[in-house]
Amino acid sequence: MGIDDFGGGQGPEPDVLVVTTNDVPGFRVQEVLGEVFGLTVRSRHIGSQIGAGLKSMIGGELKGLTKTLVQTRNQAMDRLVEQARARGANAVLMFRFDVTEAADVGTEVCAYGTAVVLARD
Repeated sequence: MGIDDFGGGQGPEPDVLVVTTNDVPGFRVQEVLGEVFGLTVRSRHIGSQIGAGLKSMIGGELKGLTKTLVQTRNQAMDRLVEQARARGANAVLMFRFDVTEAADVGTEVCAYGTAVVLARD
């Protein structure tokens, strides 16, 4: 498994910049478009649950589950960017993830933030 299996985020020069900060140096917020979010719910397949159960007895990273969570977070972030782009935003400020168990059948991942239009200072 490579680095992309265990990480995420945007590539260089995205058309919609996503940051966890309240502002971006060298830019000013020209317009606030409101909250945007991307949501996905994923269930775990029986093989990963059995593997995780066995691994938990001896300890160590659950790489299969880690990879699934990375894919899930990336999908939620992609959906957030799609929503921001559809509203005319070129950035999302105060980006966050929220992860919860969904009715004991899977994991819900919500990526959220504030869609804005940034302009150079």
